[in-house]
Amino acid sequence: MTTPRQTLDRRLSVAPMMDRTDRHCRYFLRLLAPRTLLYTEMIPAGAIIHGDRERFLGFDPAERPVALQIGGCDPGELARCAALGEAWGYDEVNLNLGCPSERVSQGGFGARLILEPALVAECVAAMLEATALPITVKTRIGVDDRDDYDHFAGFVDRIAGAGVDVFVVHARKALLSGLSPKENREIPPLRYGFVHRLKRERPGLTVVVNGGFTAADAALEQIGPVDGVMLGRAAYDNPFLLAEIEAALHGIALPDRAAAIEAYADYVDARLAEGVPLWRMTRHVLGLYRNLPGARAWRRTIAEGARRPGATGALLRQSLRLVERPERIAA
Repeated sequence: MTTPRQTLDRRLSVAPMMDRTDRHCRYFLRLLAPRTLLYTEMIPAGAIIHGDRERFLGFDPAERPVALQIGGCDPGELARCAALGEAWGYDEVNLNLGCPSERVSQGGFGARLILEPALVAECVAAMLEATALPITVKTRIGVDDRDDYDHFAGFVDRIAGAGVDVFVVHARKALLSGLSPKENREIPPLRYGFVHRLKRERPGLTVVVNGGFTAADAALEQIGPVDGVMLGRAAYDNPFLLAEIEAALHGIALPDRAAAIEAYADYVDARLAEGVPLWRMTRHVLGLYRNLPGARAWRRTIAEGARRPGATGALLRQSLRLVERPERIAA
């Protein structure tokens, strides 16, 4: 790809989420939030190097700005992936230092790498050498009993010393045994104070906070104490929340839900012609009308209809009648 790279506004971003932030999800979110920085799912370095690159790296230019998140612990492999990320047109490459899943930990990467700052420094140095793209990290504030502020700050300093100046911080520690990934997102307490203190004491770093934001006001309040806020499942389960935060942040009008669905239906039909199953795309829109009249019927109709033979993007257009006034629906 040769599209010029964009200057990244990090004030608002959507977290990498496994089985959620695929290319179809990102296309849909971009219709609602034209300026938010989006991230891919975490993609293992081995999958990028040895797998189907179109499957793992392909994306629509309309998704940009978009960052590629990689999981791995081998400096050479990560450097190669960073170069490939640049070649495929991404705007940033991010190293995952926060995933606590057992499978990822057994592979020696994710949150486990917080225990190996020297290796992480070697990895990011190799990545920076391989590409002109920004290399960033997404990390937790600690792992297991390594959860005090001094350890966290020392880890950041070691990585910053290798050349990284952007840190996305999930403000919880990770427990590598005894908790599921879901529990690791909910049980360890949030410590926003760690992240705020990091920014105060190291003002030259760009610090983005992640974890626990489910309301627009709470998210917007973070911009000031830190440089940006990253939403995770709240943005996926309630996509219009993302639109509301972006509109408030930039002083722009809220998008029209129906117009976004009409545009996404066109995208869906184009991907159906390429063989993408309908349900893989429509699942990302189920939360669009959350807490509004007709939301349950919207979710049920789309979830059930998307698996019926012959269904197309028309399913989305027709389902708008369950939740929108007739005059707001395209003819």
